[in-house]
Amino acid sequence: MALPGGLKKLINRETVTYVAAGIITTLVNWAVYYPLRLVIHYAVANVLAWIAAVASAFVINKFWVFRSKDRSARALLREIGLFAGARVASLGIESGFLMLTVELLGAGDAIMKLIAAVFVIVTNYIFSKFIIFKKETSDEGQ
Repeated sequence: MALPGGLKKLINRETVTYVAAGIITTLVNWAVYYPLRLVIHYAVANVLAWIAAVASAFVINKFWVFRSKDRSARALLREIGLFAGARVASLGIESGFLMLTVELLGAGDAIMKLIAAVFVIVTNYIFSKFIIFKKETSDEGQ
């Protein structure tokens, strides 16, 4: 079954693999967090799980989702720095949004976390596609 034009642009190999990468990243986060939580403080376990999830997300996004071809050390360091920076920024935005809506406005945290997650997913995708793993103009047709 063919998708309508607008949906066809939205639902493609890249967006489907991006969603799959997000699921894998979440599973990595949980797989690291829950065992660590048994032996160390939950806050430390959460930070370590977040680091593991971001590291796995970088590898998956670079090679599978966005198929970044540049393997030079300079490109790798640039991509790692931008990727980590974007993830830290989106974590800050999400945290600020939750503090504003839950603490100051009294909204329910579950629905606000869901709304924030949608915004973070879209923001991270835009950063990854157009800044971090941006294809050179010569690669656009491939």
